[in-house]
Amino acid sequence: MCNHKIDNKKQIRHGAALEHGKAHEKDHAQWSRRSFLRNVGMAGTMSMMLGKVPLTAMANSPLAYALSNTNSDRIMVLIRLKGGNDGLNTIIPLFDYSNYMANRPTIGIPQSQIINLNNEFGMPNYMSALEELWNDGAMKVVNSVGYPDQNLSHFRSSDIWASGSDADLLDTSGWLGRFLNDQYPDYITSPPDQPPAIQIGGTGNIIFNDTDSSNMGVIVNNPDELFQIAQNGELYDVNDVPDCYYGEQLTYMRAVANSTFQYAEVIAEAYNASTNAVEYEFSLGQQLALVARLIKGNLGTQLYMVTLDGFDTHALQNESHPFLLFQLANAVQNFYQDLATAGMADKVLAMTFSEFGRRIEQNASGGTDHGAAAPMMLFGKGLNGNGILGQNPDMQNLDSAGNLVHGTDFRQVYATVLENWLCADGATVDMVMGQNFDRLSNLGLDCLSTNTSNPFTKVPLQHKVIYGSGEIIIEYELANSGPVKVEIFNMLGQPVTTLINAYQGAGMHRATFSIGNSILAAGYYVYSIQAGQQRASQKVLVSR
Repeated sequence: MCNHKIDNKKQIRHGAALEHGKAHEKDHAQWSRRSFLRNVGMAGTMSMMLGKVPLTAMANSPLAYALSNTNSDRIMVLIRLKGGNDGLNTIIPLFDYSNYMANRPTIGIPQSQIINLNNEFGMPNYMSALEELWNDGAMKVVNSVGYPDQNLSHFRSSDIWASGSDADLLDTSGWLGRFLNDQYPDYITSPPDQPPAIQIGGTGNIIFNDTDSSNMGVIVNNPDELFQIAQNGELYDVNDVPDCYYGEQLTYMRAVANSTFQYAEVIAEAYNASTNAVEYEFSLGQQLALVARLIKGNLGTQLYMVTLDGFDTHALQNESHPFLLFQLANAVQNFYQDLATAGMADKVLAMTFSEFGRRIEQNASGGTDHGAAAPMMLFGKGLNGNGILGQNPDMQNLDSAGNLVHGTDFRQVYATVLENWLCADGATVDMVMGQNFDRLSNLGLDCLSTNTSNPFTKVPLQHKVIYGSGEIIIEYELANSGPVKVEIFNMLGQPVTTLINAYQGAGMHRATFSIGNSILAAGYYVYSIQAGQQRASQKVLVSR
């Protein structure tokens, strides 16, 4: 008989893997169902099918005003790698290559197929399109990015990355949606001239949700739909509707659609004012081709998000993952080459993110299961040099589930980008992120020194809603005396009533919206407070 040494750690990991497998199908079912609910407007994002084009209305949007009125012309493009990208096969740990291959005997990348980035890390040769960006000092990698108490559920971890919340906190607002949530006017009362955010794919992601769970971005499912908006955008008639309850609902839906379609003209103008100077291929390429045309056409939008799906590589990983990374590398290279022809490459920072990494060990199906820490990649001349930052992935010092331990909290990257690329005030960044996260000084980003009139430094107007019997009370605090106007608008942006229009002293004040004897239809309305140079707004619900 042979004596076998029992590895307790491996037994624990094997048990964890079995439990993970059982939970995986349930997670996918929940993920798909939740995405469906969000797409039909049942999960707070107001998405709906209209003319076969699923769109999410730009509803409450203080971010819209903020970004459209800043002096900075910097742009950020988020590239979502949906499904959980395998970081070890993306940025390969050459410093511990033998251990890497021991855990991945059939899916590990052979040394002959690796491009060395430095002495410690490389990338597979099917990502060779990124070599030029790396050599030009326009690419950096942050290794071992994650968060405490990693959640291995697709939809839960996606929400954590989108909201920037702790793992045990359920938050339906996004980190960009919260950005100056209460400091600027509501979109309905003060719409910007261009959409503040455009998202292609990834419907259901909450990254642009404000604290009222209203999405601030123009969202389409794929680049073809954005192309349709650019070419054939039209406004829905909110007057030619039946005089009945159905008509009220139809009016509301058309009004919501109009808040998106009102940007069709400016999107079309920007699209038609430019052309792509390079040939793009595949899904991600088509998305970035559209983004490049809108940027080159001077649309003015500062935030974009594109999505590449398919990274949930539980089986036959080597048949899908290489092509996904090939798409990513080629699309990013083409994107920056395209922007460079218009002299705009230095204005754009791109950043990848994914809900989690993969396990170190390959599974029996030739794939990898849900893991924890993974690298983030950033691209653009604003990085001021190439480099691989963060803690090296330690494949021998794992967490209790056998996964890589994170060394950089993803919110450190977010906070650094907000402050050092979008030039937000540091205190505002801490408020948006919910706490202070150390900035990554070695990321190389530097805020514009000329951006002296940054609106992110404004002091917010404090306000809240109190629902009473037959009335809605709007409470607000004035830092200084001055003229104050409090108005109620419907969802079409039409004024309903003025509650306050007077000079008021500093301190707490209340405005009462009486609805007990009102003939107003049930539904959402918006109050707007203007106090000197400060403005704020919020949705309120009138129920019957």
